[in-house]
Amino acid sequence: MVRSQLSPGVTLKCYTCIFPALTTSDCLKFPRMCLATETCLRSKAVGKKGRLKFTLYEKGCVLTTLCGVCGTKMAMGIVFTYNNSCCDTDLCNGATGPKAPLALTIGTGLVSALGLTRL
Repeated sequence: MVRSQLSPGVTLKCYTCIFPALTTSDCLKFPRMCLATETCLRSKAVGKKGRLKFTLYEKGCVLTTLCGVCGTKMAMGIVFTYNNSCCDTDLCNGATGPKAPLALTIGTGLVSALGLTRL
């Protein structure tokens, strides 16, 4: 259902993840209903630490004023450049991504690169 065709009081359902997710598929199990003033967000952030490059993903419900916005943000001590895109149909911000083994490999590399260890 296209947002412009939604009846008053009807809201979009969007996939959501808590930043940062290491793959686009990490978010697919968390759909939620947005507020009537929100649309679906799909954001990609790229950062570097030394020679390592990291790509992180964010999805959720946002105000339309955040659609098409680009900028920088800090996560895990790394400055990431992000690019927001939005869509306005139910679950339109879902996408297939790398399978779990690659995500685990990336996650392990991220932990090592950041010098994080077990407490």
